[in-house]
Amino acid sequence: MNDSGFMKTKPVIPLVFSMSVPMVVSMLVNSLYNIVDSFYVAAINEEAMTALSLVFPIQNLIQSTAVGFGVGINATIAYFLGAGDNDKANKAASTGLVLAFIHSILLTFFSIDVMPHFLSMFTDSDVIISYGIRYSVIAFAFSPINVICITFEKIFQAVGRMKVSMLALMSGCITNIILDPIMIFGLGPFPEMGIDGAALATGIGQLVALVIYLLVALKRPLCVKIKRSFVAWNGWLVKKLYAIGIPATLNMALPSILISALNAILAVYSSVYVLILGIYYKLQTFLYLPASGFVQGMRPIIGYNYGAGEEVRVKRIFFTVLVMCVLIMFLGTLLSIIFPSKLIGLFTDNQETITKGSLALRIISGGFIISSVSVAASGALEGLGKGFPSLVISLLRYIVIIIPLAYFLSQIPSLEAEGVWHAFWLSEVVTAVFSFMILRSIFRKRV
Repeated sequence: MNDSGFMKTKPVIPLVFSMSVPMVVSMLVNSLYNIVDSFYVAAINEEAMTALSLVFPIQNLIQSTAVGFGVGINATIAYFLGAGDNDKANKAASTGLVLAFIHSILLTFFSIDVMPHFLSMFTDSDVIISYGIRYSVIAFAFSPINVICITFEKIFQAVGRMKVSMLALMSGCITNIILDPIMIFGLGPFPEMGIDGAALATGIGQLVALVIYLLVALKRPLCVKIKRSFVAWNGWLVKKLYAIGIPATLNMALPSILISALNAILAVYSSVYVLILGIYYKLQTFLYLPASGFVQGMRPIIGYNYGAGEEVRVKRIFFTVLVMCVLIMFLGTLLSIIFPSKLIGLFTDNQETITKGSLALRIISGGFIISSVSVAASGALEGLGKGFPSLVISLLRYIVIIIPLAYFLSQIPSLEAEGVWHAFWLSEVVTAVFSFMILRSIFRKRV
């Protein structure tokens, strides 16, 4: 039985909220876990925290690859279910899971092998390198579990089982939060493991999440079947999975490139501006989380209805999510304009940083509302299986427009570093125009 049929029949607004709210909640919990995990590692010593920060880019590579390819699996399954082709949906789920496992094995060996060389590029401290290697060997050994867990998350989302994803992610994060102090500092019968304990706690949390997916799948089987007999190495299917998965992976990697480029521009003027940029991106994570949750909820339902040929419904789903993103970003704009000093002050008590950071936040927030267009459009295109147009939007937003613009404006004597902040809202305006044109072109071709 196709238990995802409600994505075609349920009224759009309740449907969008039922699919999106669980994702918003789980993402908030995940953000809390990241903060708590960093807090406990920092309590070991500064060298341990530095090692964790240096390992993060490789961890992010594994995560981005898993989530990006998972989006490809998600969109492909949803499309075939909407088209009423359960056989192809089964093949997409089964083949996608096998490919994800292959990715995880390759990434595990690569990340563990490269870590000593990678760490030595950024530090000559033997203590930091030792911490980084100890943490990464344990954490990366759990990569197959983490990647398969993320793949199941996207499969469950593709059939509309968002509450299961929320339950699994929250359970994994809460397990990690509980185990962190126990394993790091050696509470009760557990020995003190230091940074090794932090890595092990993370891995166990990922294992708990995967066990929940497996138990739920056994107790309440999905409408898509995952079996060895459904694994198909058909060129068209593999191509479709990667055509969405590769751009989605790159989409997640682009912000890191942007931050590095902007840091290089700002460092010329003062390290204070580099700190302000870092603070802004911490704040941005929370400001954009609810919008990201709605976009995640939109992907499977817009893909399902696209496959079912529900042209009018596809447009209504997109514009409903767009309106929600606009409302969320409007609230974020108000907070940034009214309470900028309080927001910056959450991360520093240096008055110079707070003053300059408040100005930066006010300027950047001018692009929040208009950014809703590109955020919603990019997510919709991924849901429609249009990975390349989605990547084009992300390239415009994170690389092509903002970096040259930031450099050019920073060279104006009256602006200098302030020019970088203006580049944010200006690039959002330009990207929004292109996003609208790209999405309209896609809709006119089929929808």
